[in-house]
Formats: sequence, C-alpha cells, structure tokens
Amino acid sequence: MIFSSIIFLCVFMPIVFTAYYLCPVKARNLLLLLASLVFYAWGEPGYILIMLSSIIINYLAGMIVSMYKERLMPVKAKAAFIISIVLNICILFFFKYTDFFIQIINNTGFVKIPLMDIALPIGISFYTFQTMSYITDVYMGTTKVQKNLVNFAMYVSMFPQLIAGPVVKYGQVEKEIYSRTLSSENTALGIQRFITGLGKKVIFANQAGALWEEISAVPASGNSMLLAWLGAVAYTFQIYFDFSGYSDMAAGMGQMLGFNFPENFNYPYQSESITEFWRRWHISLSTWFKEYVYIPLGGGRKGFARQALNLFIVWALTGLWHGAAWNFVIWGIYFFMLLLIEKCFLLKLLEKIPKTICHIYALFFIITGWVIFAYGDIASPGSYIKALAGFNAPFFNNYAIYKLYTSILLLIIMAVASTKLPVYIFNHLAARLNKTACFWIKALFTFIILILSMALLISGSYNPFLYFRF
Repeated sequence: MIFSSIIFLCVFMPIVFTAYYLCPVKARNLLLLLASLVFYAWGEPGYILIMLSSIIINYLAGMIVSMYKERLMPVKAKAAFIISIVLNICILFFFKYTDFFIQIINNTGFVKIPLMDIALPIGISFYTFQTMSYITDVYMGTTKVQKNLVNFAMYVSMFPQLIAGPVVKYGQVEKEIYSRTLSSENTALGIQRFITGLGKKVIFANQAGALWEEISAVPASGNSMLLAWLGAVAYTFQIYFDFSGYSDMAAGMGQMLGFNFPENFNYPYQSESITEFWRRWHISLSTWFKEYVYIPLGGGRKGFARQALNLFIVWALTGLWHGAAWNFVIWGIYFFMLLLIEKCFLLKLLEKIPKTICHIYALFFIITGWVIFAYGDIASPGSYIKALAGFNAPFFNNYAIYKLYTSILLLIIMAVASTKLPVYIFNHLAARLNKTACFWIKALFTFIILILSMALLISGSYNPFLYFRF
C-alpha cells in the first residue's frame, strides 16, 4: 500500500485515524502498531515476517546491551552490540545485495552461481537504519532502552515513515512514544501538510516522471542535446517532488498522530554548492551517515588523507544504500569527488564569485548526477550524458521542440514550486491580511490540491513508486 493510492486515501487512512482519535490514550500505541502491520502486509504478507524478525532481534539486543551496561560488564555489552549490528547488516545484505554480489562473482568468469532472485522487502533500508541507530544509541548511553515490546515495535513499524522515510532516530520520538498530545490545530496543520505532499507527488512528480519516461525511451539516434536536458530536468523535478512529497505526507500524518518527525528537505535546488545541497537533501539520511559512520571512522580529526578516505567510504555506502547496482555506487563516488574538490579549494573560490554562477554550477552537477542515478546499469547514463554534452547528437530536433513546447509551463511551475518563493509571496500577502482571510486562502488552496490529486488518481494517471529499490 502506498500513500498516493485510492485504497490508502479513501479506506485505510480514514478508518485508522478515526479509530486512533476515538480509542483510549493507553491503547493508541497498540492500535498504531496493528495498523502499521496491516499497512505493511497489504501488498505482500510474507514481508512482514522479515520486519517482525528485525523488531524482535533488536528489541532483545537492546535489552541485553542495557543489562550488561547496568551490570558494568563493558566487554559483554560491546559484544552484544557488535553482534546485533552484524545481524542487522546481514539481514539487509541478504535481501538487498545477494544477487548483486553473485553477479560480481559470476563476472570474474571463474564460477557460475545461479541468482537467487530474492524479492526486496519494501522499506527494509529505512527500518534497518532506524534499528541500528537505536542499538548504537543504547550502547553509547544517549538513549534509554525501550522495555515495552509494543512501544518498540510501533516505533520501528510506524506506517507514516516506514516505506519512504525520513530515517527517524529513536531519541527524536522517545518522549512522544510515552506521551503525546493531540490538538485540533496540529491535526489541521498535519492534514494541510499531508495534502501538500500528496499534491507534490501526484500533480508534479508524476507528470515530471511521465515526461522523463518518454524522453529516456528515445533511442540515441533520435536524441538531441535539448531533448536530453529536458529529460534530465524532468527527472530532477520528479525525484525531488516525489521524495519530498512523501516526506511531507509522513510529517503531516505524524503531526496528526502527535509525533514530530525531523525535516528531510530544505529547498535543496536553491543550493549554491554541492556541499550545501547535501545539507538540504535527504537530511535524515545524511545525518545518519555522519553520526554513525563518518564520525566513528574519525571524521576530519586524523588528517586530510584519512578524512578523504572516510568521505569515500561514506559516499560509496550512501550510493549502495540507494540500490544494488553499480550506477548507484558510481553516483555516490561522483558526489564524493565533487565534495572533496569543494573541500580542497572550490568552496573558497565559490565565495568570491556571483551567487547566480554558483547556483548554475551546483544545478549542473546535481542534474548530471541524477542522470547517473536514474538508470539501473552503467552504459545508459554514459550514453545519455554524451547527449547532454552534444556528442553525436544535434543541438535540437523537431521532437525536442515539441516536448519543450508542451511541457515548458509545467517545468516553470515546478521550478518556482521548488524554491521558497511561493512561501515568501504568501507571507508577504498574509502580512496585509487578517488571520481569517489567511485561513480561508490556505483552506481553499489545500482543497484545490486535494481535488486535483484525487482526480488524477481516479483517472488512473501515471503513478510510479520510486522506493521499491530502497
């Protein structure tokens, strides 16, 4: 089940939230757990056994680590911690990367191992990272162990952020697991944010995705530089509005349930460097790798060479986290190289040149990076990037002019919507209006987004789910 589906919007969500508001406070965690299990098991019931196994393993691991720490047995506590982390990594590796590494072995030519064709459980990367951060925080003493299995299972399986993030650390919601307050104001704000996210996904991301799918299917002989850039820009908007839309829907539902999830996006396409971009894009994942990989490896404390190695490890893992394919690894190393160049000298240079040029520089490499990310193989991005550069492709052709003419308005609207400009304009108008007028403008705008989104979903328009690979 996905958020942008009729069954979720018209059946699951109304039933769950109505029951949640009506049930006693003490029963809400259990209700949320049961609803999350139904949500996750909807498409493939077998996957739920994997998640339940992960929950039980990490719940017991947390209890054991905490027990040994209380008894002042650091060696045993460390052993339990390491074993639990290894088990988590093994589960993730088996389901996500087994066939990838079998293919690598087969490519050596020495042996031929049949692929296992293991189905990837949806959201396994997200909930595995959450459980590993929980065990680490318990071991480090920054988080108290959760002794209630229902509460812990609810944290891991919570359906708003289960399949597409953000990666929520236990400490960020620890207080709210025990006690949270519902209010009409927060519910209204949560509904508004959910609908805004739904609009990002259905109205913007899906239309941009359809454009990208059409252009990326054009053979090299029919491509042109203009068409290639048009497709790359379309995918750039698709992945932003899709991912940030899901994050907004998750945050909105969390707010409706009494939780405050961390922000995952902060207008990343306004960035003026790649370093700034990664402070604004998928913030929860970047923070996770920084806190649980980069800093434990030594960060930048052991000289530049070691820092470069640490960055390489982090970005190779970041790429691999996104999918079991070489293009994701290359995508991670691509950003590692850009970040390393900026760290060496480029950031200082960027401070001295006009911000517009910095912005163009950042967008150029961000868009090019998304082309690498978009494909599941190595050869296709290379061919497409050649078209971006104009190699063996004309500057434009009739098809490129046609696609530009039919999509330029949508691309301009998405470009504006990906910046702070709409918020700035609304705040500027709100300063001149009273609260009642602002309320009704927001309500009308939200209602229009909901109607448009539902109309597109009911019509059966293009509605992909990008997170199967995660």
